[in-house]
Amino acid sequence: MNAAPLIVTITAICTAGWAFTTWLRIKNGYPLDGSWGQALYPKTSDETTERVRLLSQENAQLRAELGSIKDRLANVERIVTDSSHALDREIEQLRGRAN
Repeated sequence: MNAAPLIVTITAICTAGWAFTTWLRIKNGYPLDGSWGQALYPKTSDETTERVRLLSQENAQLRAELGSIKDRLANVERIVTDSSHALDREIEQLRGRAN
């Protein structure tokens, strides 16, 4: 009995399985690991940590600015949709407070 075809078939099946699981990991964002289990991606370093920190700060600043813009937009919408009579009355009341 010749064992070569059996060995080739088992090797092909194992290689195809490895390639498929690697493709699934890449597709779903899981980190890849080396032959001894060490993580290949993502690599964490001081530079990466600093970049994440800076991006988090920028994100917080942009969210605060967006909140401010939403408030201003709500005021503009209120002014635009309000009747001109009520707007004139509010402006006169504000002028009266300033004097």
